[in-house]
Amino acid sequence: MTALAPILEAFFAKRLMGQQRASANTVASYRDAFRLFLRYAHETLGKAPQELDLEDLDARIIGGFLAWLENSRGCSIQTRNARLAAIRALFRYASFEYPEHAELIQRVLAIPAKRTEKAIVAYLTETETNALINAPTTATWRGRRDKVLLLVAVVTGLRVSELVNLTVADVELGPSSHLLVHGKGRKDRITPLSAQARRHLTAWFKEQNPSQPDPVFPGTKGNRLTRDGVAKILARHVVEASTTCPSLAVKNISPHTLRHTCAMRLLQSGVDIATIALWLGHENIRTSGIYLHADLALKQRALDRTRPPDAKAGRYRAPDTLLAFLEGL
Repeated sequence: MTALAPILEAFFAKRLMGQQRASANTVASYRDAFRLFLRYAHETLGKAPQELDLEDLDARIIGGFLAWLENSRGCSIQTRNARLAAIRALFRYASFEYPEHAELIQRVLAIPAKRTEKAIVAYLTETETNALINAPTTATWRGRRDKVLLLVAVVTGLRVSELVNLTVADVELGPSSHLLVHGKGRKDRITPLSAQARRHLTAWFKEQNPSQPDPVFPGTKGNRLTRDGVAKILARHVVEASTTCPSLAVKNISPHTLRHTCAMRLLQSGVDIATIALWLGHENIRTSGIYLHADLALKQRALDRTRPPDAKAGRYRAPDTLLAFLEGL
């Protein structure tokens, strides 16, 4: 029998953090996946996590775990697939270290991810965006912070993790104002700021007088905001903005909606999809293709360029005698 504990410990310490230099978010995601999996295995097999062997984790128990996630915990298919990805990564590592378990490992790696429905991305219209940004009161410290936070989120399209991790050192408010963003997968990028965002950030820093390592958007105690904290801030101001813009009340708005809103604003302004992918920090340009599907106006313009189905094809005839003369040359 091959004990699971040393394999799992080596996977995190040697493979993820040592060889791959996985980000803190990836390590945390994998950690949470295995905490749930070990709990499920303990309840199912009656063995404590430190007593489990690799042979205990066959395709049958992993399939049961994935079903448990969806049926008992109410997890989405995306979450189910993310947990499976963590398990697959462990077994791929084990395939090199413990080739004697090749059959068991191949059966686990053959478990397919579930296909998901690809919904059209939700984003805010210009009217809804303005209503949301103007919802926070500027009479309080918290309101002024929230206003700048929402504005920067819409203008830059930062992920919520990138937003909360911004420090004062990452902000350049000179002639070419921009943010140095520490993105997903240890990929840094530079994102420009609009003149409006620069003015609000300048006023915010003047009020705060922060030092370089301080977060741009601190909590009430000066610490970094959390993802949940940003979600609560957004939810509160969506309710407030709904009084002047009722369409906000019927939309499911999350911090990621602001990222989609930034992308749609760029697309509708004529920015090409490759530039949008660079702006958002997408590794693959195809990821940004979701915004093309969401832009109905873009599709309408394409339709307007086509010939109506019932129109008869014919040769071009110049509408003016002078043009007819030029055409005949």
